[in-house]
Amino acid sequence: MNVLMISPGYPGTMPAFTRALAQVGARVFGVGDQPEAWLPIGVRDALVAHLHVPDLWDDRDVVGRVVAEAGSAGVRFDRVECLWEPAMLLAARLREALGVPGLGVEQTIAFRDKDRMKAVLDAAGVRTPRHARARTADVVRLASRELGFPLIVKPIAGAGAVNTHRVDSAEALEAILPSLRGVDEVSVEEFIEGDELTFDTICANGRILYENVAVYRTRPIEEKKHQWVSPCAVCLRDLDVDALGGGRELGRAVLDAMGFRTGFTHMEWFRKRDGEVVFCEIAARPPGVRLVDAMNFASDIDLYRGWAEAVCTGRISQSTERRYNTGMVAKRAQGAGRVRRIEGLERLVAEFGSCIAGMEMPELGAVAGNWRAAAPADGWVIVRHPDLEETYRLTDRVLRELEILAG
Repeated sequence: MNVLMISPGYPGTMPAFTRALAQVGARVFGVGDQPEAWLPIGVRDALVAHLHVPDLWDDRDVVGRVVAEAGSAGVRFDRVECLWEPAMLLAARLREALGVPGLGVEQTIAFRDKDRMKAVLDAAGVRTPRHARARTADVVRLASRELGFPLIVKPIAGAGAVNTHRVDSAEALEAILPSLRGVDEVSVEEFIEGDELTFDTICANGRILYENVAVYRTRPIEEKKHQWVSPCAVCLRDLDVDALGGGRELGRAVLDAMGFRTGFTHMEWFRKRDGEVVFCEIAARPPGVRLVDAMNFASDIDLYRGWAEAVCTGRISQSTERRYNTGMVAKRAQGAGRVRRIEGLERLVAEFGSCIAGMEMPELGAVAGNWRAAAPADGWVIVRHPDLEETYRLTDRVLRELEILAG
């Protein structure tokens, strides 16, 4: 099978997905704006060839170059894969130009455009937050009067809660409007009070081969507002409990309505105090911030390879039995500049022992990431335990006691 992988070496976990394709027997071709020499060694070894393009965001140019290169080399692609949100539309245009199965342009727009997404789901009878789209400040104000406060205001095509705001009053709305001047279009939505969870899947030919539910211990919208709020989620061992039944049923209905067939999905949903479940949003990609690794540790599985198997063979050969709850804490450095010290780690490691499934800390002297931009964290810890309450306890201790200090 010939697979074209968009941006095989960047960002984050893309190298792991690229290597996994090669491991399951695919002939992997890369296209990206990184020169081949800049790719990680493991990625270079996994690729049959790599097309370096000057501008990955010039879709017309990239499609033209790929079609020409494939034609001259006599290569016919079976799949075009992209796991990076900003390049999803490029992947869809490449599929249509190459005659490859998978999400086309119209389907992909529904995954990227938050208001179009909710319109599709509204038509299918899925409970979504009441919503409106707006291109101007006056339309945002009008929508706020129609929907009432509190509200969520976020980019139509955003990801990772960037430029997402909770707004509790007309005065607060006026305060955040200047920060949206660089955003072409926003979605104005009813704010849903309740627990925020995920429904993550790997699918093949319309069948769910693997699923995960995680509870956010910190809400993504708060993570974008405060440096001290480190992203944190707990992947649940037991999915067959009544409290999750509505959310899992909701997730299946969303996948059906969106026409998703093969690959990774990451959905977020709300569970209100009265038990009602409400859709938030869905992406045709894996979750970020090390959540895939937390899912791996929950089952002692390799979901990078599992995804590659699903894409290439329509199955996952590994056992997907869930053995542990896992807590992922993506810890941010406090302060700016270089990392000066890490506090609390030795004590937590000594006390938790084998309950720490994995971790990665920055080197002393490393430059702390810009938490307001793309860097979600400077280090991470994943804990695991068969008992959910113990997993919560361990996870919360990491949140409270581990500190990465910069200055």
